[in-house]
Amino acid sequence: MDRRKLKKAATLVFIFAALGVMTTLVSYSVTLYRLFCQVTGANGTTQRVAADTAKLAGKTVTVFFNTNVAPGMPWRFEPVQSQVRIKLGQQALVFFEAQNRADHAIVGHATFNVTPAKAGIYFKKIQCFCFTEERLGAGQKVEMPVDFFVDPRLASDPNTADVDQITLSYTFFQSLKPKGAADLARFSSAPPSAAAGQQLFAQTCSACHGLDHAKEGPGLRGVFGRKAGSTGGYPYSSGLAKADFVWTAGRLDKWLANPQAFVPGALMPYHVDDPARRRDIIAYLRTLSATTAATRAQD
Repeated sequence: MDRRKLKKAATLVFIFAALGVMTTLVSYSVTLYRLFCQVTGANGTTQRVAADTAKLAGKTVTVFFNTNVAPGMPWRFEPVQSQVRIKLGQQALVFFEAQNRADHAIVGHATFNVTPAKAGIYFKKIQCFCFTEERLGAGQKVEMPVDFFVDPRLASDPNTADVDQITLSYTFFQSLKPKGAADLARFSSAPPSAAAGQQLFAQTCSACHGLDHAKEGPGLRGVFGRKAGSTGGYPYSSGLAKADFVWTAGRLDKWLANPQAFVPGALMPYHVDDPARRRDIIAYLRTLSATTAATRAQD
């Protein structure tokens, strides 16, 4: 083979190799771009971590929640709470509710981001429904948890030091790869978690209830097995003052679901609609023994 033919052959090899590389890059461009965003926080992509190891900082941020479904996706998808206010480094547990309005099961996949986009690298998710394909049965409704914190380094970065509001947004699309999808029913059937209950208590109950002292409501340490309306020095409503029962898991569940229906004359305005969240809060309250309360009172 003369030099001219060798040159042509080398050129063809180079062209085919280049085409192969380009084809591979195109095939994996979405995956590579997603990995790039997850590492750098580009486009407001949040970060995935195993646990909250950050120390609490003094600065607080308000996190707002926004949800959408793609056109043609027959789901209702909404945040249970519109916003939470947390300190940097503070772990937060929030919930999103999804309902499949179709007469057949549908597999969805959630995309997500935060705004402003520059805060994405500091928004750390510990648990989320947005990393997998998710199946929801016909007519089924479920509340899905998102466990996250905002890295305290947000405040020391000159580019993000001015950020005090962050919006976490989700959009559910119908999945193109439904095979092997996880079932969202797992969130409804999960066993009670005292750890999750502690977070929920801090976010939803602690404004009105202390553990060892009264606020708007009575202290709740040792509530299991305690007679309703019996904490000394607290001005109970007429309904609870006259109540003749002790607090059990079943009674606490009814109380959290609808206080006025369970105890006519009760004044507590707050209620927890989701049974799984009630179970978690009750699991946490169960860990707060009266013995510990008595020991603390003597200290």
